[in-house]
Amino acid sequence: MSEQQAQHVVKSAARVFDIFGLLVNHPDGLSLTQICAELGLPKSSAHALLNTMVVHGYLREGLRERTYRLGPALFELGSAYIASTNLVSDGWEIVRTTARMCNETVHLAVLDGNEVLYVAKEEGTNTIRMVSAVGKRFPAYATGVGKVLLANLSDAELCTRIPDDTVLPVITPNTVTNPSELRALIATARHNGYALDYEESTPGLCCVAAPVYDAQGQIVAGMSISVPNIRFTDERRIQLLELIRTQANSLSIILGYRVSLKRH
Repeated sequence: MSEQQAQHVVKSAARVFDIFGLLVNHPDGLSLTQICAELGLPKSSAHALLNTMVVHGYLREGLRERTYRLGPALFELGSAYIASTNLVSDGWEIVRTTARMCNETVHLAVLDGNEVLYVAKEEGTNTIRMVSAVGKRFPAYATGVGKVLLANLSDAELCTRIPDDTVLPVITPNTVTNPSELRALIATARHNGYALDYEESTPGLCCVAAPVYDAQGQIVAGMSISVPNIRFTDERRIQLLELIRTQANSLSIILGYRVSLKRH
């Protein structure tokens, strides 16, 4: 927080948010003494503040006597917030912002069966013709964004959807068509929290992709950045991975997910 921002902070309001932040991690509740000790608050003012929050339904009695925990009014606020979010409309904004930040083509896609359905796209400056377009479908196995979406499935479900005797059509010379090899790549994507595509869907084009989560912690979409292979150096790959994971994280937060990025 900057000095200028700090000058406009209302102390009592800031304490309310600090209390919310503290009690999120203590679902059984904390006592007045514990809250004051954790946040460095004077007991007299904290007691009045906590009672006011109880009266308005933002706090309630904890499971132990004389403790406080989060109240039902917060559930109403959270539900109203979730109802106001929309994957496509909110996703478009993130996609546009991401494309401007990297000057590359950015996609947002969802999984439909064994295909990805592109729901948002912002073009970059590359001149390679891409098969993607909003509303268009493409085999998930051949794309980075498809791999992160398939990574939401269990190993058993992946074996059911992509059994060993599946014939996966070759799209480019780099397309992974061996089912067991593909499932291994999907498992790696699940572990790492991102996926890569080395000219598997479009000749001359690589991509980095990351998952988007909803409030229940489920992967509901994938975001990707597509890059001509001539620009896909190790340094550029690292930069774009950081960007796509950060931006997918931003969209996940908008959708209500409390996300924690893995670092590899």
